[in-house]
Amino acid sequence: MAHSLCNLDRVFMKVVILCGGKGTRLREETEFRPKPMVPIGKQPILWHIMKYYAHFGHKEFVLCLGYKGEMIKNYFRNYLWNTCDISLSLGRESRIQFHDRHAEEDWTVTLADTGEDSMTAYRLRQVRRYVPKGKPFLFTYGDGLSNIDITATLKEHRRSGKLCTISAVHPAGRFGALKVEESGAIRTFVEKPQVEEAFVNGGYMVCEHKVFDYLPDDPNVPFETTPIANLVRDGELQSYRHEGFWQPMDTYQEAQYLNRLWNEGKAPWKVW
Repeated sequence: MAHSLCNLDRVFMKVVILCGGKGTRLREETEFRPKPMVPIGKQPILWHIMKYYAHFGHKEFVLCLGYKGEMIKNYFRNYLWNTCDISLSLGRESRIQFHDRHAEEDWTVTLADTGEDSMTAYRLRQVRRYVPKGKPFLFTYGDGLSNIDITATLKEHRRSGKLCTISAVHPAGRFGALKVEESGAIRTFVEKPQVEEAFVNGGYMVCEHKVFDYLPDDPNVPFETTPIANLVRDGELQSYRHEGFWQPMDTYQEAQYLNRLWNEGKAPWKVW
């Protein structure tokens, strides 16, 4: 089915990022903070993901908050305090002067509470009002880094005319496996593959607004189950194949690996 798509590679879109999970496999860090706030270098992994999208011109973010979401709110509320030199007047009339500029001044960030225990489909459903009606949007997870060409994903999405395009990457062994045809169409989706040679859902998705119609009013439904299965059923799920770097941060070892890449100046996602 063909949909009315604008020239997506020249349009800057809202970026919806899932930030609400509890990250139980990374308990060493997530006992104290939400997983998107686990640091890579001096900044949380969420900042790295947002910087990557901003490099491609997409600077309007909608963050789906849940577990310890107040820490993410505090991070952005105090962004100037954390990025600038500051002069304070300690007299009765207090004055604050921020001395430095920062590259994120043209970002807008919507911080949306989507439920402490909500699953991913319901989190996305909760932010529908922040995505312009009828407009496509970008959608990803707040715990994975890649050097996926965002503009190329938009072109593939426009070419396919489908409702949702996901980035198909090679797995770390525990993500939803895709059967990808030569055309890029996806005919099957298996949530927990047993083989590691398949492509898997790496996030970095492009969605038409009609994807919201596939999201049930049920906080217990993950996006990766019934909604994706129904998109596959309707022939509305497309893939963009990515053979380059992709790394989730689900364990302490993976967090250490990403930090090592960053500290050694070898981070493939560092394009800004």
